[in-house]
Amino acid sequence: MQNAPQNISNRSLAFVTSLRSNLYPLAKKRSAKKPSCLLVNPDIVAKELIKNSSFNSKFTYNIWSGPMDNKLIKYLKKNNYSYIVIDKWISEDAITHFLDLIRFHDVNNGKIINIVSFYEKVTHCSPMLYMNDYSENNPDDLVIRPSQVFLTIKRTIDILVSSMALPIALPIVLLAFVATWLSSKGPVLFKQQRVGFNGNVFTIYKIRTMVHNPVGYNAPTIKGDSRITKVGKILRKTKIDEFPQFLNVLKGEMSLIGPRPEKKDIVDRFEAENVFYKYRHIVKPGITGWAQVNYPTATPEETLQKLEYDLYYINHISLKLEIQIILKTAGVITTLDSL
Repeated sequence: MQNAPQNISNRSLAFVTSLRSNLYPLAKKRSAKKPSCLLVNPDIVAKELIKNSSFNSKFTYNIWSGPMDNKLIKYLKKNNYSYIVIDKWISEDAITHFLDLIRFHDVNNGKIINIVSFYEKVTHCSPMLYMNDYSENNPDDLVIRPSQVFLTIKRTIDILVSSMALPIALPIVLLAFVATWLSSKGPVLFKQQRVGFNGNVFTIYKIRTMVHNPVGYNAPTIKGDSRITKVGKILRKTKIDEFPQFLNVLKGEMSLIGPRPEKKDIVDRFEAENVFYKYRHIVKPGITGWAQVNYPTATPEETLQKLEYDLYYINHISLKLEIQIILKTAGVITTLDSL
């Protein structure tokens, strides 16, 4: 953060990680009203959160600016909050002292949570503003790599589901091939080089949804793109154009769920712009993903905003989150809420 020491210690980074994963539970007081929160020393992340429509629709808030000392304790004794959200902090000792005061004075006043965890709770994405502040130290400390055990389980599920889905998808794919072949000239199967797991390049398969161009297209696809055929619009909205990627999953190049793979020139551009973009590739790319179901209409200019969702997925990857993405994907298809 802007006023945090430039050379933050490994011990302090470990403390931040601890705050991310551990809420300090105090008394839980339910209310029929919106949950309230006290933003303690709001800095760049809290100020960004205040502008977020989801935050304002779900929470009420007040601001405390100043030392986290006895004055704040007295204030908390008189005012009840669902969350006490700590943003700007000076040192590990300062936060430890504040938590000791809370316990000593037995202030039962909601949950104490740091701004990163609260931002993720409200927006379901990781705050790039915060992460960029510490990128010069060690960005590896701010991205939680999935365990090998979980990745093995995930791979097993990918193989089982894809093996069962392919026989069901095959007749649909064949009908889509025929519709594409009858409606527009060019090959029905679209193949393109994409960047995948650990930065390896692979060939992705899709049903062609755009007017065929022998030399390919450089411009990214946008909403209402005139290059998309009439049949292609239907295939995109129903996600049928992605069905051939079950082959990519069986080959081990992709997963059912993960960040969407991009072309190498796009990857090179955004890796140069943001140090965290490369972390999209510590998991396999997916047919669907957390960014796709939460931000399906993102434009190329909003790639780094979409990256916040990808980083959230990587930091919180779990079977529960995988199931949520599958259910949300079904909702996107049902409502045709996509390009």
